[in-house]
Amino acid sequence: MRVLIAPDCFGGTLTAREAADAIATGWREAKPGDVLTQRPLADGGPGFVDVLHASAGGDIRYITVTGPLGDPVEARWLSVHTGGRQVAYIESAEACGLHLVPAELRAESCETATTRGVGELIAAAADDNDVITVGLGGSGTTDGGAGMLAALRDAGVDLTDLSLVAASDVENPLLGPHGAARTFGPQKGASPEAVERLEAKLAAMNVLTPVADVPGAGAAGGLGAALLSLGATVTSGAGLVRDLTGLDTALDDADLVITGEGSFDWQSLRGKLITAVAGGAAERGIPCVAVAGQVSVGRREMGAAGVQEAYSVSDHVGSVHKSIADARKSLVAMARHVATQWSR
Repeated sequence: MRVLIAPDCFGGTLTAREAADAIATGWREAKPGDVLTQRPLADGGPGFVDVLHASAGGDIRYITVTGPLGDPVEARWLSVHTGGRQVAYIESAEACGLHLVPAELRAESCETATTRGVGELIAAAADDNDVITVGLGGSGTTDGGAGMLAALRDAGVDLTDLSLVAASDVENPLLGPHGAARTFGPQKGASPEAVERLEAKLAAMNVLTPVADVPGAGAAGGLGAALLSLGATVTSGAGLVRDLTGLDTALDDADLVITGEGSFDWQSLRGKLITAVAGGAAERGIPCVAVAGQVSVGRREMGAAGVQEAYSVSDHVGSVHKSIADARKSLVAMARHVATQWSR
């Protein structure tokens, strides 16, 4: 069988490249005769720069920016010359990612964490690029992009002649039950009371009001809305990566597709990577199987998204703790099992 392995990263345990390698290792152990193609992917969140650099080349630039807690952090962005234009790809999680906020500090910092570093990245990229694409996802902030906007004002950046693109990993609006605060706030340490304060704060940001209902405005704690207020166009991060990495060409040559991420849940069905991969497989009549650290999507929902079956690593090895303790070993073991189920 020709098997395409195209996962996202697995939370804070494995990068997309590491996850693809672990799946391939387990698959080969069970079915050494199969032909495997690894295509690690991202949807705008962590891994966005690495995945695009691997496929599109270009130059990685380094800069020290303000982290979510106000401390300096080293961040990267990618500059690529393509189609006669210089395009910068920025991964917002490099400057304001949840991984930069220690777990024990999240409850106290969830209302003050800043996106200022994202603005500093944009300011740096604005010097010699025609297009700036900001990947959204994996943030530890819910400031509605206020920090980013302040950094751009302080730097005196003129975005008039630039094309700005927001590559979102979700389709959520800014406010409401599916908005930035109520959907993602608890994941960033916000209590129910803090969630409501964050919701009120976002609702009071007048600059965001005209774009609050645009799909993707709620991405990265409202950073999507702030970019839209600057004139950015919003696009699917997963769709963008699908195009730039040549995923469709790889799908054309596959008999089976294996994708995955840390948690396959209802949010996965709202614009994240698995849906993009599964959609491409469905267009070609190819079965798509998901492997995830945890699975909480029902069979009907995953079927509608184009996923034939989903396997939980934590269930396979016995617990979430065991699956995280040695993430690579656990994923290798899961891939061995999936190969015995799906390889002809």
